[in-house]
Amino acid sequence: MKNTPSVALVLHAHLPFVRHPEHPSFLEERWLFEAISDTYLPLLRVFDRLEADKIPFRLAMSFSPTLCEMLADSLLQDRYVEHLDRLIELGAREAERTAGDPKTNPLARFYYDRAVEDRVLFVERYEKDLLKAYDFYHKKGRLELMTTAATHAFLPFLASNSEALQAQIELALSTHRSYFGKNPSGFWLPELGWFPGADSLLRSYNFSYTIVDTHGLIFAEPCPENGTFAPVKTPEGLAVFARDLFASREIWDSKTGFPSDPIYRDYYRDIGFDLPAEDIDCFLEPTGVRSATGFKYWAVTGGASDKNVYDPAAAARRIEEHAAAFLDARAERGRAASAAVGAAGCAVCAYDAELFGHWWFEGPAFVEKLFRLASLRDDVVLVSPSDIIDADPPTQTATPQFSTWGANGYAETWLDSSNDWIYRHMLRSIVRMSELAERFPDDGGLKERALNQAARELLLAQASDWAFILKSGTSPEYARKRVEEHIKNFTTVYESLGGNYISTEWLTTLEKRHKIFPQMNYRVFRRKR
Repeated sequence: MKNTPSVALVLHAHLPFVRHPEHPSFLEERWLFEAISDTYLPLLRVFDRLEADKIPFRLAMSFSPTLCEMLADSLLQDRYVEHLDRLIELGAREAERTAGDPKTNPLARFYYDRAVEDRVLFVERYEKDLLKAYDFYHKKGRLELMTTAATHAFLPFLASNSEALQAQIELALSTHRSYFGKNPSGFWLPELGWFPGADSLLRSYNFSYTIVDTHGLIFAEPCPENGTFAPVKTPEGLAVFARDLFASREIWDSKTGFPSDPIYRDYYRDIGFDLPAEDIDCFLEPTGVRSATGFKYWAVTGGASDKNVYDPAAAARRIEEHAAAFLDARAERGRAASAAVGAAGCAVCAYDAELFGHWWFEGPAFVEKLFRLASLRDDVVLVSPSDIIDADPPTQTATPQFSTWGANGYAETWLDSSNDWIYRHMLRSIVRMSELAERFPDDGGLKERALNQAARELLLAQASDWAFILKSGTSPEYARKRVEEHIKNFTTVYESLGGNYISTEWLTTLEKRHKIFPQMNYRVFRRKR
């Protein structure tokens, strides 16, 4: 198998913690609902079909602790069912409205049927527990599970504070164990943010491997002899894979990637913005704010006013072409690697999970077709990162360079004029949290509850998502409010403990609102001796 290239598909599933029980509905909670309908349920359907047809498949997925907590939350589970009920109602109305249009009516009926099926799958088959459904395939050996930092903090910016890193990793591990029963061997660096000392940190928690962006390994010291075709091991013994640059461009590039094909479904145009308000009133926010419904009738085609109606049959044919081309490219690069270094090596194809289904509607079908076509070929094999290490442990020792998968490859996405204000408050609060952990090492009762909630608020403020959203401008008001709210809540606890008084009513309300990490132990912020 040395000259058969190994391809590891790695999908990173993450969303920031968004839960607002203080409101009857909340627009940003739809981030989770859309991800479930567009990505997490479709991927499970893919796994089910492959398993039923006895098609071998093997891939890796990382589930962030915040996503795990939301998927397991009964309030959000019930609200997702309500979301599906609104989709079903909208679908029935759309099927009636488009009855005279032979092009859009089949699509309206398709979306209606999918919403009905989603409800049956989610409520009856999976009993609202999607983590258990994914763990089923993990236990069958089809799916390798990874974790990431507790609240997906951008770790390079916490590197100067070992207690903050310690809290992010230890809480991630305890959350993963609570849902999947064992520690993972792989760690997904949030935003693929590698920094000096990352290997020592991850090895101290017994992680076996991680992934960096291509240039992080290309510029390693010393230069990797096999380029990105093989992992290296760091001086601490951590295996480090590089993301395959060409595989990333084939799917991720907004202009030349597969999802930009004019035959595929257009992500942006949605009836939630096209139709009169009275036609979609069952899906409007109480304030009348419009949002995407998922009912999208148009192909990518050309400009906003020059689009063809989406043709699922044509898209299915193109998916087969693109899946075959993707495997051909991996096999060809394997042959090139064999000629250059004497072994075909591996290709780690790492992506955001939400790209498959949410952003690229045909993405789950692409994943399914990859495995079906690969099962008929002998020039490429689909595996997990651990399989690669087990079959051929890395022999060269090298240290990657600081890198991310953000714009231009470094840290400018998470540190510029739009979001730099976050860090002075966050870093000061980290120091204060460590101070609290030292001052109150053995407290219980109300004081311990307050300390644990202070730690939760601080961790939630550290999510890399808020800086990213502020930079991208997608929901900047919400991101700013979240950071300010978490820092304010932390500061309230800090000052209240300084005055030896805290409001039980206020704390109880906050615990119910930000209900996350029940195993939280504030002592994780104690300074190392």
